[in-house]
Amino acid sequence: MDPKLTEVAQLFERFKAAFVRNDFDTCSNFLSQLKVKLTEFRSLPPLFEDTPNAIRELTLARDIYEHAVVLSVKIEDQDAFERDFFQLKSYYTDARDRLPPSPQEYPILGLNLLRLLVQNRIAEFHTELELLSSAALENPCIKHAVELEQSFMEGAYNRVLSARQTVPHETYVYFMDLLAKTVRDEIAGCSEKAYDYLSIKDARQMLLFPSDRDLLAYVEEVTFTVTCIFSFFHIESKLTVLLQRD
Repeated sequence: MDPKLTEVAQLFERFKAAFVRNDFDTCSNFLSQLKVKLTEFRSLPPLFEDTPNAIRELTLARDIYEHAVVLSVKIEDQDAFERDFFQLKSYYTDARDRLPPSPQEYPILGLNLLRLLVQNRIAEFHTELELLSSAALENPCIKHAVELEQSFMEGAYNRVLSARQTVPHETYVYFMDLLAKTVRDEIAGCSEKAYDYLSIKDARQMLLFPSDRDLLAYVEEVTFTVTCIFSFFHIESKLTVLLQRD
């Protein structure tokens, strides 16, 4: 095997070992080194030269960028996600005829759709959908994102919030939590205008929180005044009781 390819493969193994340990600082350091070393492979996009180790280099590079996308979710860096995804995307499109399918392709494509939905980039969401094959659209990861977008646009917020329990891949939880907060902020904003008073029970059911404590944590986090939506003394007394239990 080519010494450069061997070096990159060994460094990638160290990256994956750190990833398993959840040592994401070390992962980020290794990833920076890997990206630099990948620039030495002329078989990779945009050149796509037919070198003796082209298939191995393309496969390894694709695997590295797939891990980079997942790492960006783990460290909650949406900018890094976008950069790494667009570098990875060419391996799914331009190199499709050269490489066997990746089992991570549909989960990552679905994850990107979910990111666009969270960022309210609906036009880009639909553009990405139009580029997918009919087979891809039937994949559970893609269907999950499509159904979420439909529920969101219809205002069926209960379906959006409950969808967290049925995510097709564990990496989706990060974006689902962001989407859930967006939805709850929307519901809370509407409630502020529609109701003079809501009991804790009614507010918890409306916002689909599993417990009063989760509701109260949300109320403390959001910026609108508690009294605009809930009875302040009701919230305060309930919070005091819960804290005393601890």
